[in-house]
Amino acid sequence: MKRVVCFGEIMMRLNPKGYLRFVQAKEFEATFSGGEANVAVALSNYGLNSAYVTKVPAHEIGQCAVNELRRFGVDVSGIVRGGKRLGTYYVEKGASQRASKVIYDRADSAIALVEPGEFDWEKLLAGADWFHTTGITPALGDQATKATLDAVKTAKKLGVTVSCDLNYRKNLWSKEKAKEVMTEVIEYVDVVIANEEDAYDVFGIKAEGSDVTKGEISHEGYISVAKTLVEKYNLQKAAITLRTSLSASDNLWSAMLYDGKEAYFAPEYKVHIVDRVGGGDSFGSGLIYSLLSGYNNQKALNFAVAASCLKHSIEHDFNLMSVAEVEALAGGDASGRVQR
Repeated sequence: MKRVVCFGEIMMRLNPKGYLRFVQAKEFEATFSGGEANVAVALSNYGLNSAYVTKVPAHEIGQCAVNELRRFGVDVSGIVRGGKRLGTYYVEKGASQRASKVIYDRADSAIALVEPGEFDWEKLLAGADWFHTTGITPALGDQATKATLDAVKTAKKLGVTVSCDLNYRKNLWSKEKAKEVMTEVIEYVDVVIANEEDAYDVFGIKAEGSDVTKGEISHEGYISVAKTLVEKYNLQKAAITLRTSLSASDNLWSAMLYDGKEAYFAPEYKVHIVDRVGGGDSFGSGLIYSLLSGYNNQKALNFAVAASCLKHSIEHDFNLMSVAEVEALAGGDASGRVQR
């Protein structure tokens, strides 16, 4: 069984029920999530040996986060306990022309203040086939940056394939700081994952002929972006998700993959959104699973996009679709008919 190790911050997600606005809510649903945690859960759900590394407080709320990962079969033995707080974030789901909103409350969380040497990466990555992290983790602060660099350097030394989702978050750091840090991180990355704007926000690489706010997506422009990423940073592959936002409720969803020689594009799905948070993570986990399973590039990309398409129909962040369900959609069954 292939083993994947994911590293990042798990947080408590708080959201009003249904489509209530924050100012209307008298109660909030509590779940747990985080970019890399979402990937770890999905990979475990697909049947891989999935491990998650983070630091959470030793109190009961930290234990709730650990228990949630364990519930989905994720290996939590590498989680360090300590620090004073678990990061939280609030989600207000949008609808129609009203956009969704996310408010973070994660300053000085346990993982942001991780101490040097708290993670034994040689031990944590022993026997791993793949290591995954995102640009969110080093954005948490200098100590988290150091831990991320230690992880990717060790993975590279051990011959473990490294993937990184750029996941630029303007509320966590500036474009200048992101470029400075991620230019060092990407030196140890094999497969980079990005959305339509990440490459420009982090590295200043723009897709000509595209304007995501107007729903204009240029295939040629994104081929150029992926090619530049692969050649400039010596990557094996670059994957870019392509979202056309018709409204907060309906999107067109696809992606492309470039392997240094050829560009591949997945079918485009029209998605009616139940919950879009975690959509990019579900793409990343689908790509990791399919590549580790030996799928060719086109089939791997199609699986990843289908997985992410289906995630948009699921409440909260985790993608709880089975491999069979994803493969059915990737194979052309998009009817949504009742399964009896």
